[in-house]
Amino acid sequence: MDVDDDARTIGARLRRIRNSRGKSLEVIAGLAGISRASLSRIERGERALDSRSETVALANALQISPTDLTRLPVPAPGNGDTDAAVGAVRQALSAVSRNRSGGQVLPIDALRIRVRDLLDALRQCRLAEVGAQLPALTRDLHASIAAGRDVAQLLDLAVVLHTQGSHSWLRVMGAGVDLRSLAVLMARQAAENRDEPTMRGLAVFGDGLVMLAAGDFELARDELDSVTVPTNTSESMQLAGMLALCRSLVASVDKRPADVDAALDYASELAQRTGEGNAYWLGFGPTNVALWRMTDVLEGGDHERVVTIAERLNPRVHPNRSRQAAYWIDYGRALARLRGRQDDAVMALRRGETLSPLHTQRNPFVREVLAELLVRARRDAAGRELRGMAYRAGLPV
Repeated sequence: MDVDDDARTIGARLRRIRNSRGKSLEVIAGLAGISRASLSRIERGERALDSRSETVALANALQISPTDLTRLPVPAPGNGDTDAAVGAVRQALSAVSRNRSGGQVLPIDALRIRVRDLLDALRQCRLAEVGAQLPALTRDLHASIAAGRDVAQLLDLAVVLHTQGSHSWLRVMGAGVDLRSLAVLMARQAAENRDEPTMRGLAVFGDGLVMLAAGDFELARDELDSVTVPTNTSESMQLAGMLALCRSLVASVDKRPADVDAALDYASELAQRTGEGNAYWLGFGPTNVALWRMTDVLEGGDHERVVTIAERLNPRVHPNRSRQAAYWIDYGRALARLRGRQDDAVMALRRGETLSPLHTQRNPFVREVLAELLVRARRDAAGRELRGMAYRAGLPV
């Protein structure tokens, strides 16, 4: 097991892989398009590697997958029964992908209630509850589809469950891209069998996020551009808006600022028409557009602008606790890069952890920021909060 302290941050893992390849700082920095000094600071933990684009650039320079840098250390933080639950979900997805669900055939109404309750629990960050329920629900839903009754409605449930349930939960748990891809694949298959544009759009939304995590920006762009969702209902408008927001993030990571602005403008226009909504548990509306704008700007490295956007927002307006946690996480990551705002960064990240511990403890970019802040930590109240968070995230303190 990889239990060394120096394997528990992205920067230290990067240094270990670079040394094993026999590559110099100059060579890897040049291939990745960053300075030698920046790479050296990243490896020493003095600067967080919390940009998707930089992570992918460095992974490409080292000829490895981005997930080789961002994967969870072993033992993983915030574990308890979490890894066992991920294993059970893996087994369930593997079984249903082979048409061997082993589940019970149940009425559509019973399954609809279970899917609704699971997605409500996920959006309210009751993550252990989701992990306990997801394997059996996956098996039962697919057994019921195979039985041949109410197939269209059950396929809709499968798309929603695997995109908004399985994939979303696995992402927070820090599961590998391979397992998240399997969840999205099941959603894509259900959407193709359903052959309905809204379900195809929802499945592609999840697919785009997985390809983004894998560093395959061109494929993510092509997939997102391959679907058109009608905007004749509030629900479909909300989905179209979320697809636009996903396009904006892909464009941001891929350094296409004009496409970022165009996608955000379209999402903002739709949000003004829908108001605050939660169709398909997406939480789309003006607040969520602002939250995604924060993420896009953070990826672009304009930390002062992220803080400006954040300080004009009330995250409690958003219906999903998970997105409220994401607000405090992105706000804290931006504050950490501003001179004199370290204590504010710590407190923002602590609020995110309070809302959803695993959203912070298993997020590779949050763990990088915590490691950087530790280097500069003072022995005061904020320093104690920081060391507590770092310890719970599995970082050496």
